[in-house]
Amino acid sequence: MSGLAARLIRHDVRDFRNLARVELAPPAEGLVLVGENGQGKTNLLESIYYLQILRSARGARDQDLVRFGADAFHIGATVETDARHDVGVGFERATKRKRTRIDGVVPERLSDALGALPSVMFSPNDVELVAGAPNARRRYLDIMLALTARGYLNALQHYRAALARRNAALREAARSARGSDASVAVWEPALAEHGAVLWSERRAWVASVAERFEELCRDIGEPGRVRLRYASSINASDDLGQSLAAALAEKRAHDLRRGLTHVGPHRDDVIITLAGADGTPRDLRTFGSAGQQRSAAIALRMLEASTFRERTGRAPVFLLDDPFAELDARRAGRVLSILTRERLGQTILAVPRESDIPHELTSLERYRVAGGEIVRQVLA
Repeated sequence: MSGLAARLIRHDVRDFRNLARVELAPPAEGLVLVGENGQGKTNLLESIYYLQILRSARGARDQDLVRFGADAFHIGATVETDARHDVGVGFERATKRKRTRIDGVVPERLSDALGALPSVMFSPNDVELVAGAPNARRRYLDIMLALTARGYLNALQHYRAALARRNAALREAARSARGSDASVAVWEPALAEHGAVLWSERRAWVASVAERFEELCRDIGEPGRVRLRYASSINASDDLGQSLAAALAEKRAHDLRRGLTHVGPHRDDVIITLAGADGTPRDLRTFGSAGQQRSAAIALRMLEASTFRERTGRAPVFLLDDPFAELDARRAGRVLSILTRERLGQTILAVPRESDIPHELTSLERYRVAGGEIVRQVLA
């Protein structure tokens, strides 16, 4: 590794998915997990990534992460970021309570523990960032910017709260003759204020990485021109808050009929297009091949990693969940070359077979995973 990098020094897991008890002390360079599908490799990566977002990377409910027959799960770790920190997070099935501790202290708010271990997770499911619905791309932006842009998380929380209340007012107005414009409009100033922050940060980030995204796709092996742009349903002026407030007021009657807020950052998208031989840009979500979509998704994860590095001064931990499974050898090799060039930090790779370990990562310590048990392999 070169440069500063976040590091997982100790990782203890209790009753998380099929992992009854795991204790690891990953080397600074990282390690490789080898095991058949369904044995617990991805579960371990998920438990590490949990320290980043305090929820499942795969969208599961916390109660569904508790091992069958257990009452709770707990993840304890020692991490190195700006300094060395002890992190703990647990969830009780009966009470549905989640608790966190940072250096023995319970944070005032759960959100204060977000990003305890900066990490980026690459997995085959990432293709949904390109081929999936817009909410996958919005979630990608929200997680990354909430952890790297000052004020974004606060704006996101306030925006979602105001949106839920405006939608509730819309539904009430649809059910009852007592509903009125006023009961809906009262939430619009908060939506406009906080939505403008989301809008501004998202648009600025996409604009700042668009050229780099195109370069990455080309370096991975895509000959066509791949473009990235932020798409909004609102034509914004220089005053984003004013534009959003005007759009909400304009659509209020329509929203009252439909019972749902139809304009705002929660309806926006990131559009990825590919220009073929004829030069016409086409939506990669619809017209791209599986390989092209996969390459673009990997490029997005690389941009996420570089954003963490540039804004925090440290490379994140790289969690690679069989990321090259759907790529040909040429593209997989190029991806690894780019990651190495981009100052790959501590790397934890999960693969089904030892033959799937890229040459560049064969020097990492290896662990065999079977039935939720993880045992270090001693190489001859």
